[in-house]
Amino acid sequence: MKKILIVGAGGQIGSELVTYLRGIYGGSNVIAADLRPNEKLAADGPFVELDVLNQNKFAYTVHKNGVDTIFNLVALLSATGEKNPQLAWNINMGALNNSLEIAREYNCAVFTPSSIGAFGGDFPRDNTPQDVAMQPDTMYGVCKVSGELLSNYYYSRYGVDTRSVRFPGIISNVTLPGGGTTDYAVEIYYAAVKGEKFVCPVRDVYMDMMYMPDALRAMVELMEADPAKLRHRNSFNIASMSFTPDIIYNEIRKRIPEFEMTYRVDPVKQGIAESWPNSLDDTCAREEWGWKPQWDLSSMTDDMLEAIRKKNL
Repeated sequence: MKKILIVGAGGQIGSELVTYLRGIYGGSNVIAADLRPNEKLAADGPFVELDVLNQNKFAYTVHKNGVDTIFNLVALLSATGEKNPQLAWNINMGALNNSLEIAREYNCAVFTPSSIGAFGGDFPRDNTPQDVAMQPDTMYGVCKVSGELLSNYYYSRYGVDTRSVRFPGIISNVTLPGGGTTDYAVEIYYAAVKGEKFVCPVRDVYMDMMYMPDALRAMVELMEADPAKLRHRNSFNIASMSFTPDIIYNEIRKRIPEFEMTYRVDPVKQGIAESWPNSLDDTCAREEWGWKPQWDLSSMTDDMLEAIRKKNL
């Protein structure tokens, strides 16, 4: 990677990926792009106001800047997508299709995250294998499975260097999530630091989660991996930790004993959570490009609480 374009850079992952990649490759070599102006992303490197559904402007941005790698992070997330499935399809698949077609034309590599949301139907919920039938019942999941297949097609048909991971829920102390089923695992820490009782929208369900520093590192390690060793490409299971709301609540109470949590179950989020894996088998990622998480629930909880306290909320 020498000249990188991140589209959807203003989101939860993108806003931190921009800073992370600029620290590795240099500020001038990482272009942040989003639908709306973003002063923070423009402060230490190039920023482009870009609607990725505008293929001509997207292509012009790639060509003008000599981009060789596209990180496509544009997406409507799971719970938000169920409120407007057609919009979710148009945005999620439109952004990917344009990314792939432009990459084919200008010889770029493409990273597009998949998700545990790609799973659904009848499959092993515990230690879910890399290769298994995937029949998601959310539009978000349908887009992710379709995206994996389309990316594989562009690799096999046109030789586009497409790569992807199936992210679990991402937990961050920097940018709040927006509209995902796993959002509670971020919001609970903020409530604990502010001394508020947390009302959890899901209960008694395991979901895979990952701390943002591991997620950022995974993307770079995969994109820098030897392509000759990659057999799966789109998309690798990666895992770090798996817990229920009660487990994360009790972990926080070890540090904040007075913290309280109640439940008000959101039927949509609960249903989505129950359709996803309890835990993922990430053997293929470990074997093909050396994936290994560095954070667990305990170390993440310490770091999350310390970082949020420094915000002086």
